Amino acid sequence: MNAGGTLIAGPAAGPLKGELTVPGDKSMSHRSVMLAALADGVTEIHGFLPGEDNIATARMFIDMGVRIEWLNDEKTSLRVHGVGLHGLKQPQGMLDAGNAGTCVRLMAGILAGQHFSSTVTGDASLCKRPMKRVVDPVRRMGAKVEGGDDGNLLPITISGGKLKAIDHVSEVASAQVKSCVLLAGLYADGVTSVSEPKPTRDHTERMLPLFGQPVTVAADGTISLDPKDRLTAPAGVVDIPADPSSACFFAVAASLVEGSDVTLKSIGINPRRDGWRRVMNGMGAALSLENEQRVGEEPVADVRIRSGGLHGMHVDPNDVPDAIDEFPVLFAAATLADGEFVLTDAEELRVKESDRIAAMATALRSAGADIDEQPDGAVIRGITKLRGDVDVDAHGDHRIAMAMAVAAQRADGEVRIHNAAAIATSFPNFVQLAQSVGMNVRWADEGEA
Repeated sequence: MNAGGTLIAGPAAGPLKGELTVPGDKSMSHRSVMLAALADGVTEIHGFLPGEDNIATARMFIDMGVRIEWLNDEKTSLRVHGVGLHGLKQPQGMLDAGNAGTCVRLMAGILAGQHFSSTVTGDASLCKRPMKRVVDPVRRMGAKVEGGDDGNLLPITISGGKLKAIDHVSEVASAQVKSCVLLAGLYADGVTSVSEPKPTRDHTERMLPLFGQPVTVAADGTISLDPKDRLTAPAGVVDIPADPSSACFFAVAASLVEGSDVTLKSIGINPRRDGWRRVMNGMGAALSLENEQRVGEEPVADVRIRSGGLHGMHVDPNDVPDAIDEFPVLFAAATLADGEFVLTDAEELRVKESDRIAAMATALRSAGADIDEQPDGAVIRGITKLRGDVDVDAHGDHRIAMAMAVAAQRADGEVRIHNAAAIATSFPNFVQLAQSVGMNVRWADEGEA
């Protein structure tokens, strides 16, 4: 990769073919290390995603006295020597989350219950992202939080202590907010509950019982936790399925390139992460599931994708939270589909690593797309092919960079994607895997950037 992080992608030379194993689930990798660190005993984790975001989470716990052994050079397997809920030590310096929004928002719940104060910071991008959504509930539970814009912007300092349980009604459909409150609830007196406007990914609720902490989900969707004051390391290995968000890039690419046939191995198909597949099915994609099974508490399957005529659709708002991370590349699919694609109720896209609605609309339009940006989504009218020989800006957002690399497979020339180095945060071997199935994508040489 060149120093500037420029990715060059262009029209695929032929059909995409092959089988792929994408890295482990990013969300579950964060949570597995967090719960393992807070448990009594030693937890072994396989399928960990060694992207920069997840490494940042591991490093935070190392800075607070947790011993972590990496079991292979790839850092996909590790052994975490838990210190118990009350065994973390005050860090010597600031805890750095890098670009990892999930890390910092979930850690807010954990740090709220500690007996010390700690300061959390991040990179320039993360320091612009809103934190009040997690700061407000932990303040209500009894933690003291200080930071820019009344705690809305990093760095923030969290002074923890004994917490009181709350019934939190979340204004946004966010698994990060829900998980933050539930993790803080491990340290609270009484039963903590969270209600959401729409269901969101439930990895925290599924994983907590593996560590001995029951979680109750009521008929109305309210999630409750009565803390046991102790987590215990699972008897067996914690296996993490392959990441559906990473899989979606190749699913869209195979759908767009004529004659393609790609199989993605052991992908998580948790209903709360499977919205991308529901949207693609609604667009007419040729997707099928094979070898359905369970890995731990999570359903997985091989996903086979063949090229097919995609068409536009109106996305069901109920599917939006379950596909929130995949919409950048789904925008690419919609741009090259027949007819009109309409997305609403997706305001959350504006507060990710970038404003993903604006970033994708600008990048796609510069390559000839017909897209109207809306406050809560977009209207996209499909075209046959994108224009090549253009420069676009990924704004340091890994998903924008990879989505534009996918879109470029149906361009009439090369697309230069600048500020793309953040791909390393979630998918370090994206370019290698893309090339292995025939995608036309590479890192620019110094002279090309």
